[in-house]
Amino acid sequence: MLSPRFDAALRTRAQRLLAMPTESAYVPSVSSPTPLTAEQLLRVSIPGKRVELVRGLLLVREPAGLRQGRVVATLSRRLSEHVEANGSGQVYVGDTGFTLARDPDTVRAPDIAFIRRARIPDPEPPGYPDLAPDLAVEVLSPSNRPGEVLAKVADWLSGGTSLVWVIEPERRQARVYRKDGTEALVPGNDALSGEDLLPGFACLLDAIL
Repeated sequence: MLSPRFDAALRTRAQRLLAMPTESAYVPSVSSPTPLTAEQLLRVSIPGKRVELVRGLLLVREPAGLRQGRVVATLSRRLSEHVEANGSGQVYVGDTGFTLARDPDTVRAPDIAFIRRARIPDPEPPGYPDLAPDLAVEVLSPSNRPGEVLAKVADWLSGGTSLVWVIEPERRQARVYRKDGTEALVPGNDALSGEDLLPGFACLLDAIL
């Protein structure tokens, strides 16, 4: 469980960065007279866009850029190979949505997600599961704002995610956020580690950038 102090600190940092007037808007919002639910989000279709739900508010994002898509594909393949070889769970890609909170609803979608075998819903629901992935991976594009990213990290961790990787291709580095409140910076010549969640997994960051 994420400590309230760390959650509050992360959200305060996100709010401070989102308030910076020199940057573009966080993400466009689509107005609705009442908060949307996770079930209603399933019926939302905006051609060429990706959507999430944050406390009932619909957030609209641009599709992934070429570099972002390549990094996601390469890392997801390496994760899948490791997970399949060890029978440890399931890797999800393609902006799979997860319901992290209710009333109002929050549905977030990472670039890559991993769920441990014991936590995979059986049967799989047709919509968004009411759980957080064990690992959430965000691969940034140049348009991502720091506050936007931290707000999403806070949602993952407070929702129950154990490990979050935020990969920054432009800076050739990654940031690691853990449920115990610790953080780490991984430079390009170092490796992403599965730590206790995915024992034995290591991927040199430069190899996927």
